[in-house]
Amino acid sequence: MNMPSVNAQEIRNYTLNFGPQHPAAHGVLRLVLEMDGETVMRADPHVGLLHRGTEKLAESKPFNQSIGYMDRLDYVSMMCNEHAYVRAIEALMGIEAPERAQWIRTLFDEITRILNHLMWVGTNGLDLGAMAVMLYAFREREELMDCYEAVSGARMHAAYYRPGGVYRDLPDRMPQYRESPWHKGKALKRINAWREGSMLDFLDAFADDFPKRVDEYETLLTDNRIWKQRTVGIGVVSPEQALAWGMTGPMLRGSGIEWDLRKTQPYARYDEVDFDVAVGVEGDCYDRYLVRVAEMRQSARIIKQCVAWLRANPGPVMVKNYKVAPPSREEMKDDMEALIHHFKLFTEGYSVPAGETYQAVEAPKGEFGCYLVSDGANKPFRVKLRAPGFSHLSSMDAIVKGHMLSDVVAMIGTYDIVFGEIDR
Repeated sequence: MNMPSVNAQEIRNYTLNFGPQHPAAHGVLRLVLEMDGETVMRADPHVGLLHRGTEKLAESKPFNQSIGYMDRLDYVSMMCNEHAYVRAIEALMGIEAPERAQWIRTLFDEITRILNHLMWVGTNGLDLGAMAVMLYAFREREELMDCYEAVSGARMHAAYYRPGGVYRDLPDRMPQYRESPWHKGKALKRINAWREGSMLDFLDAFADDFPKRVDEYETLLTDNRIWKQRTVGIGVVSPEQALAWGMTGPMLRGSGIEWDLRKTQPYARYDEVDFDVAVGVEGDCYDRYLVRVAEMRQSARIIKQCVAWLRANPGPVMVKNYKVAPPSREEMKDDMEALIHHFKLFTEGYSVPAGETYQAVEAPKGEFGCYLVSDGANKPFRVKLRAPGFSHLSSMDAIVKGHMLSDVVAMIGTYDIVFGEIDR
């Protein structure tokens, strides 16, 4: 019996749908992979499944009512997102936050960087088969989430940064754990030991202890031969490729390019703190891991310096300007005009002088920027957000071509993508 001839290449080549509901997709990423056996010939990222229309929503509301949207973009780097948007409003209005507020912003930007990198090292470990590191990373993450909650009342979507400063000063006392089946006796006393004083006392103790915790993550991963087999030489991004694709943050620095907005275009009080920029050599997944680990150590170093300054320098954390800052409760009790200002601020907002600006911060994932255009009204004429994850994901096809299917998972992890900022 004569059978029709079949090309062997046609048998081997097939299309694989990765996501959009997959634990290693880090959001609703749909990745269409053209495979030759287990080798990736082409990778086509499909976005738009989450699309929130954040930029258009921000254009339909008063300036001060969109701060909460920024938290929900990259929901692991909340306050850094707020920082770029708030700086854009301040630039157009020609106002500057008090010095203490600038130091508090610097402090919480670094707390946010540690929170982001802890989430990253835990989830990336899970992606590549290292289960335990997730539990270690979340142990420290819980401590810092308590700081978010203490200053803003929310553990994630803080809306703590405001045009002209921050919502309120740091609390004089940290919340303490109560006795429960999980926390009692000596264990309860130990976890509350740092919480006897102010938030600054707590952060001082945390920053002293944290490098030892990072040592534990490195014990689990850095010299682990399985971890190195999954990351060394995988997803190599040359410096030329990194620049061509508009990469920033650890993706760029992992390829050996020392570019960090905190050093090259300082904002808040980064020009007054001492820290080193972590840079890789090979540009592979392993180098980007080492860069993020080094950044966590440097963030603890910056936190120590911020705590020292804030201890020694009390002062206001918000501009005394009713146009952008609400009056205090005491003022509203005695002054009808202050009460009217309060209601106008939270219902109508304020008009921002006509103009345009672009303000960026060094968010944990890279450069997060806000291009803001005002036509003189109380709502933005145009909001355009520059999210690092979108540029990074665009390079997927160029980077993973020729790699194995399992290496695609490593590459998605090393991008550190969050789809809230990609599908804006």
